[in-house]
Amino acid sequence: MPKIAALIVAAGRGSRFGEALPKQYVPLAGRPVLSHCLSTFDEHPEIDQICVVIHPNDQSLFEEAAQGIGEITWTPGGQSRQESVRLGLESLSETAPDLVLIHDGARPLLDRETIDRVISALADSPGAIAATPLSDSLKREENGRVAESVPRQGLWRAQTPQGFRYPDILAAHRGLAGRDDFTDDAAIATAAGSAVALVPGGAANIKITQSADLAMAERIKGLQEMGSQNTEYRSGLGFDVHRFESGDRVTLCGIAVPHDAKLKGHSDADVGLHALTDAILGAIGAGDIGDHFPPSDPRWAGADSARFLAHAKELVTERNGRIVNLDVTLICERPKIGPHKSAMVERIAQILDLAPERISVKATTTEELGFTGRREGIAAQATATIELPKETII
Repeated sequence: MPKIAALIVAAGRGSRFGEALPKQYVPLAGRPVLSHCLSTFDEHPEIDQICVVIHPNDQSLFEEAAQGIGEITWTPGGQSRQESVRLGLESLSETAPDLVLIHDGARPLLDRETIDRVISALADSPGAIAATPLSDSLKREENGRVAESVPRQGLWRAQTPQGFRYPDILAAHRGLAGRDDFTDDAAIATAAGSAVALVPGGAANIKITQSADLAMAERIKGLQEMGSQNTEYRSGLGFDVHRFESGDRVTLCGIAVPHDAKLKGHSDADVGLHALTDAILGAIGAGDIGDHFPPSDPRWAGADSARFLAHAKELVTERNGRIVNLDVTLICERPKIGPHKSAMVERIAQILDLAPERISVKATTTEELGFTGRREGIAAQATATIELPKETII
């Protein structure tokens, strides 16, 4: 996976805001504006590093905003936003991330999904920005009157984060240093010859420039907090057992593990994925794996159990839910699971498009008691935690 840094630009003085404090440090819902976007990046599982570009006089304000959030570094900014971004990029050279997301510290209502879309777009494009298409009619003014209507087709409002491959955007900033006619980092990237993709931004991802923007952000934040009360967490339990038969490997949590036997079953007999599938289905009240993939159906003979797990994820998505956490325990004397746990976590994460930090794979024995102790087979038990909107819960 690529190493990703978030560079938060918060060195401005906010002269248009009209307050004693720079806008990024004024309170929003009881916390500094900057604190909200720092939390969003800190909680995102794919962000490895956060660096904030600040005004040298604002160190104490920054430390207050970052308190309790996580490991966040800062670096002093320059005389303009463009210079501040370049200095921030230079400060990342020691760690040299693969990708960097550049975000305005005055956009506190960024959501995780927007970050996800920008990161995903960088797999195919050297640059990608969050943006929203224009829906209002556009007018060009002369002397206080409408001079002409301007077509809005193909026009977007640029937001942040704006993501880039780190070496490319650093080279672009270095090559164009000294100029101050660029409005954002996407303009610098395109001037340097890089393609920049557009991905949908968030309607709530507003930039606080004037006091009215802060009032709007307060209203949006309040509605978001009200909405968070309309979700419910559900848990499910899965259990599966398969006996050994003649073979040379077993498939556990999507990984082929060499062994002196294989597991007997209609599909690939992956007890780990079967238990996880049942746990997810149980959490959303959707029966069990046999209801969806009957062992009497020849279509599933020798099937990869990843299909079963992916189907359970699709059912969660159809209900506008999300998988919060998965925990599976494999129970056997042999083979040894420890050397393969990391690969199992990665495979489950790949199947479900889920952060590995939300997945746990463990193993235990029964101290040579029972059928697993006699090495007649393998068992697995799993739990799943699912978040669902209350209106979708029967």
